[in-house]
Amino acid sequence: MRIASLDDDEGQLEQTRFALKTMGHECHTFLTAKQFQKMLLRESFDLLMVDWALPDSTGPEVVQWVRQHVKEMVPILFLTSRQDEAAIIEGLSAGADDFMVKPVRVGELSARVTALLRRSYAEQVPKDLSWGPYRFLADQCAVEVEGQPVTLTKKEFELALFLFRNSGRLLSRAHLLESVWSPEHTDAQALPSRTLDTHISKLRSLLGLQPERGFKLVSVYRQGYRLEALNDALAT
Repeated sequence: MRIASLDDDEGQLEQTRFALKTMGHECHTFLTAKQFQKMLLRESFDLLMVDWALPDSTGPEVVQWVRQHVKEMVPILFLTSRQDEAAIIEGLSAGADDFMVKPVRVGELSARVTALLRRSYAEQVPKDLSWGPYRFLADQCAVEVEGQPVTLTKKEFELALFLFRNSGRLLSRAHLLESVWSPEHTDAQALPSRTLDTHISKLRSLLGLQPERGFKLVSVYRQGYRLEALNDALAT
């Protein structure tokens, strides 16, 4: 998963980034609310972690800003040295989903992050990997479209599955590149600029992602892509 962490303590950020990396997540770190908010306007993340005390804002103010300006209901975890009841109430009332007191303990961080991600995204992943007329065959690296198998390359299959699993979400280009290509490329941005666009174009054609099949793959200018389920019944 792709996580953004905001904290004015560089040491804490590095500890958090390392801990999340060992859990298999990609963590992007920010020292100021301004940097964090600027990135959220053009990038997508699966989870946000926000410190309470910041040099240019407060945790509750940042969370309120996120809920007002970020359309996706991304889960938010507060990290703070405060542990009084009033602080917990203020943080959760601002829009956070969970609250963790510093110093960060890796075991607790892992449990809370896992629980938040499971609660937020588990229902979006059908066990049989089927969405309407699309059925994913992982062992064959293929997708059945209305019962007819379409063979894909490994990356085409992984990208298609990631898009369907996140149907309805606007996914930034960097989010898609990191999630599908980063296991083989430590710097997803080093890939040719047209790599993602080429794969998207091929998937539209190969899978026939058209309104009559209930799904449409749309490009959002300067942001990324979103797979839209045109009929809610087809998304389950």
